[in-house]
Amino acid sequence: MAAMAVEGGGGVLGLSLNLSHHRRPSSTIISASSSLSSSSSSSWHRRCRKAFAVKMTATLDEKTKSYSLKKSQEAFNKAKELMPGGVNSPVRAFKSVGGQPIVMDSVKGSHLWDIDGNEYIDYVGSWGPAIIGHADDEVIAALGETMKKGTSFGAPCLLENTLAELVISAVPSIQMVRFVNSGTEACMGALRLARAFTGREYIVKFEGCYHGHADPFLVKAGSGVATLGLPDSPGVPKAATSGTLTSPYNDLETVKDLFEAHKGEIAAVILEPVVGNSGFIAPKPGFLEALREITQKNGTLLIFDEVMTGFRLSYGGAQEYFGITPDITTLGKIIGGGLPVGAYGGRRDIMEMVAPAGPMYQAGTLSGNPLAMTAGIHTLKRLNQSGRYEYLNKITSELIDGILDAGRRAGHAVCGGYIGGMFGFFFTEGPVYNFSDAKKSDTAKFGRFYRGMLEEGVYLAPSQFEAGFTSLAHSSEDIQQTIAAAEKVFHRI
Repeated sequence: MAAMAVEGGGGVLGLSLNLSHHRRPSSTIISASSSLSSSSSSSWHRRCRKAFAVKMTATLDEKTKSYSLKKSQEAFNKAKELMPGGVNSPVRAFKSVGGQPIVMDSVKGSHLWDIDGNEYIDYVGSWGPAIIGHADDEVIAALGETMKKGTSFGAPCLLENTLAELVISAVPSIQMVRFVNSGTEACMGALRLARAFTGREYIVKFEGCYHGHADPFLVKAGSGVATLGLPDSPGVPKAATSGTLTSPYNDLETVKDLFEAHKGEIAAVILEPVVGNSGFIAPKPGFLEALREITQKNGTLLIFDEVMTGFRLSYGGAQEYFGITPDITTLGKIIGGGLPVGAYGGRRDIMEMVAPAGPMYQAGTLSGNPLAMTAGIHTLKRLNQSGRYEYLNKITSELIDGILDAGRRAGHAVCGGYIGGMFGFFFTEGPVYNFSDAKKSDTAKFGRFYRGMLEEGVYLAPSQFEAGFTSLAHSSEDIQQTIAAAEKVFHRI
């Protein structure tokens, strides 16, 4: 993507400067006509002027070059000899969108760069955690100080208390919390806890909701499974999923039928309160409220998988946004500020079942490690500042409204939506209420759109069945550039 845009009118010669790696976290894109913060040092000004001159020359030269992924192709071909499919998570292989997978080099703010030097506006955000922006200066500095004391203790550290207090004060359902190392691990612990607490075995999950790759959840799981067109994964024994019942998302009648058929046997209902692993799908009005009522009536625990929605729809997650308090909540991504982390928490009487307080065993060597705790603490403190979620809502609404409007004006059937810093759109007329609706999307057209957006310098999730994410580092310029890119690509495809 060009690092500098030459625009008509306004500013100094109408120039808009992108400072790339020199970008400061408080200002993703700095206009040549805008004033820098009074607290900026003279060395910062010198770097800015040098960056301006260098980028000006580089950008004019790059205008004559075509978009290339030669280095990514070479690296990926080598990776395929070393790792299954060349990746360590399937969706990265671009199987559903076609084209050359991109090998990344660096990130900063709302942008990322691949090893060929191409720059992109990023709407993946490491699949959610980069909500305050990539490689935030304050977080990086804090991590540096923490690393001086060590990277892992395998023992309690004070930072665990600090992050636990922040999570408990923010999330309505959480009175006690257990930190783990991934969203998958969090959902595994939550499921085992629900069965231990209730003494029941059956769980209800929803088609297209992904709760990690643990055996009991790989039933109509959406996300990567849907992206690759795979059935329920080989290697999962029937016994592991025999207690898993499924229902279409937003379908209360099927849920009621399951409870009628399994009276007194269902330990938990688990769901993404807003689906992100089939694309962005919001609950129908009354759906979450009804699930809360059904589970309470039947002595069943309600589990919200907020690995994606936690601290993203609002500071207290989807449960605060919708006003529905589950019994157990799983978290991930954001609470580690981009480092590997997960957590599950809930009512005190439930959580006291977890070892060593209770008999339900779960453990992890790196759980609560000081680096993840440090990044999480600084991320959550930033998110709790005034106006953060209003800003996320503003830029995300502008983004999705602009993309949908551009698509419809170009004659495409598209629909989509957003809440806070999470969004998604489908190449279908809609509406989309569940995974079956989502699968009506024109995935071939999405693939063409996706590849076209890469060429225009915009990085979206490489699957029709994944949500997108904005961050506090995204600027109005980022949003407008993305909409302009979408308009071009919609007309090309």
